[in-house]
Amino acid sequence: MVAGQMTARALGAWVCFEDEAGQSLRPPKASTWSRCGMTPVVPVSGKGSGRVSMAGLIAARPGLRTRLFFRIRVYHGRKREPKGLAEADYIRLLGAVHAQLRAPVVLIWDNLNHHVSAAMRAFVEAHDWLTVVQLPAYTPELNPTEGVWSNLKRGLGNLAACSTDQLATIVRTRLKSMQYRPRLLDAFIAETGLALQPQPP
Repeated sequence: MVAGQMTARALGAWVCFEDEAGQSLRPPKASTWSRCGMTPVVPVSGKGSGRVSMAGLIAARPGLRTRLFFRIRVYHGRKREPKGLAEADYIRLLGAVHAQLRAPVVLIWDNLNHHVSAAMRAFVEAHDWLTVVQLPAYTPELNPTEGVWSNLKRGLGNLAACSTDQLATIVRTRLKSMQYRPRLLDAFIAETGLALQPQPP
């Protein structure tokens, strides 16, 4: 974390945190109001193996509005259909982030297979605007994007989606809503204990 922040200062770069999550049609459990002794029951579909895979990236730079970028892939359980995000999806995400930020990027993420694959290493080496810092193993508490998933899944609690496509629409809408709440994104960063220092004059 510290190394990534120092590198970002030296390059005048954005510090970007990336992480992944997924959600099936079975929603997260959540509390709700009901009459005493009458536990509410929400029927949900358990059919199929559909899933919504998500990749999110929080971009921060002192003095500028914190940004959220994301990509979604829907898996319907069909044969030969990609089950989740692949290197090409991450590469397109990083390309879109750089195109919008128009500045160097210091990317902080974990050791997921797609993050350290030969194709990803070749992409990183071919682009001088991108610097990658690997998070230590088993340290999700250091990645503020975990806060995005926690906030999202609390909002999905007890949701009875009728289809994977409907679930994907709801996920996309709620992630877009977070994009317009930079203070919420800043709170996710603060939860990690990371304080982004302004660049020296």
